[in-house]
Amino acid sequence: MASTPPDLILASASPRRLELLAQIGVVPTRVVPADVDESPWPGEDPRGHAERLARTKAEVIAKSIKDTFILAGDTVVACGRRILPKAETLADAEACLELLSGRRHRVYTGIALVRPDGALQSKTVVTIVSFKRLSNGERAAYLASNEWCGKAGGYGIQGLAAGLISSLRGSHSNVVGLPLYEVAQLLGGAGYPVLQPK
Repeated sequence: MASTPPDLILASASPRRLELLAQIGVVPTRVVPADVDESPWPGEDPRGHAERLARTKAEVIAKSIKDTFILAGDTVVACGRRILPKAETLADAEACLELLSGRRHRVYTGIALVRPDGALQSKTVVTIVSFKRLSNGERAAYLASNEWCGKAGGYGIQGLAAGLISSLRGSHSNVVGLPLYEVAQLLGGAGYPVLQPK
């Protein structure tokens, strides 16, 4: 008789993270977004920013929900030490594309897991992404698609922007919002069943 997997809380409102987890057979019991200020601290580098936010989100939820697995993540797109915003306006997206065009940038995702015993583990994964030099037409078409809305760095690799990316080194799923190999390793190492017979 198949055993029921333990409870898992996803501390993120991102539908992309839910879809990504489903790819590896992980279905959270509940989604409980953590309400935290995502502004970078003065002098904070992109890697540190992603890791701090992931840990903070997991810890915030762990204060009110005990004895369960809590998974949190935060994705940061960076050019050098510059952290790009989550594009909420056309002007945001335009500025991001201007900066990314013809350049290489890094995508960092911090992942944090609180185990039922309260212990916290975290990891930060980096992927290097190169954009082609965008023509005015390509830029205008992407902006008109509205796929940039709410996306870190003003683009989503799982959509039209895939045709604008000339190379990628590292985890593809990391750029979407959750590095699946590392998440599976983190969960499995903590005793949560991943890719196990049901």
